[in-house]
Amino acid sequence: MAAPATTVERENSENNANDFSHEFEDLDIFDDKYCLIKRPTCEKCKRPQTVCWCPFLPSERYQIRTNLYILQHPFEESRSLRTVPILENSITSDKCKIYRGKKFPNKIKYPELGEVFESDNTYLLYPGEDAINIEDLSTSQELNLILLDGTWSQAKGMFCQNPGIRRLKKVQIPMGQKSKYVIRTQPCDISLSTLETAAIAIATLEQRPEIVDNITAPLVALCDFQLKHGAMQHQSREYKVENGLWTKPLSKSEQRKLEEKRLKNQNEL
Repeated sequence: MAAPATTVERENSENNANDFSHEFEDLDIFDDKYCLIKRPTCEKCKRPQTVCWCPFLPSERYQIRTNLYILQHPFEESRSLRTVPILENSITSDKCKIYRGKKFPNKIKYPELGEVFESDNTYLLYPGEDAINIEDLSTSQELNLILLDGTWSQAKGMFCQNPGIRRLKKVQIPMGQKSKYVIRTQPCDISLSTLETAAIAIATLEQRPEIVDNITAPLVALCDFQLKHGAMQHQSREYKVENGLWTKPLSKSEQRKLEEKRLKNQNEL
């Protein structure tokens, strides 16, 4: 789709704003390193008490049958606006375990992961043409779900660079859910955070639909805190590209797909 008609001045202004927004999208405006005075911090979520999301957590941690194994890229731990801490505090600790690194299963550092990777009941929660729909999995047995946590490029890198991860059976959640994580730019409109993906998977496998809203409530609160204090709501990368708002270079494959979609829309008129 062609960019909407506008003046050069307005277009340059919008592009500059988008670049600025994208560059600082992971900035936590409540981070104490941007404040002159140290503020009281919540011991659980590690956020200033005035914007603590803990009151929005489930009243009790969920006890679930499914075992969650989060393989987290080491750079993700330093990000302020992460979603996995919410997941950690919403589910009993024996059912949600986090392993940090780039190489997995890494049997030397994490020997217990070797058994998980070799189990017939283990699935990688990762979309693809060969992925099984999670609704089709049997719920009569205890399942292991592995999730990759990081930016989308980091998660893709972990998948591509680890043969052990690629060999896992893949499962995917239903498409069409829109992310509540509106303060970070997602690749496309249906891309979800680690927290949201896990919540939908658990709710589906355990037939407990209320889990989704209850576990993601702190994420909604986190985004509301940021938006009320100056953060910008982000559109997905896909939306920006299709509407002429993406200011960075596109790959040849992306340019080809965009042109194919433009021609298809023209033919449908």
